[in-house]
Amino acid sequence: MTPSSLMRGALALACALATQLALAHALPKLQQPGPGATVSAPHEVAIDFGEALEPTFSKLIVTNAQGTQVNTEKSVVADSDKKHMSVALPALQPGVYKVQWTALAADGHRTQGHYNFTVK
Repeated sequence: MTPSSLMRGALALACALATQLALAHALPKLQQPGPGATVSAPHEVAIDFGEALEPTFSKLIVTNAQGTQVNTEKSVVADSDKKHMSVALPALQPGVYKVQWTALAADGHRTQGHYNFTVK
């Protein structure tokens, strides 16, 4: 083997391992309301993830434009589908809302993120 073929092989292996690690993280697959959406009156925020979640360490928080948390209930991971997390919402006033999520996959990988949606 030549040095360049060894480098290509090592790079291919590194890429394959990185892809496998990325697939192990709990990332959103479907968000309702979705990022940037304008909606009438949502009763909940729900996110479906690509991996099963650990309910104790996963959560959703919804805040208004002033940064005040608007959900009074805790988020829940569905018993029947460990990839589905949701949080109930009270009646929301028109405005922009931020969803902040933290997900701990059953395999121990932690991810987090946020996005906005608008209530008209």
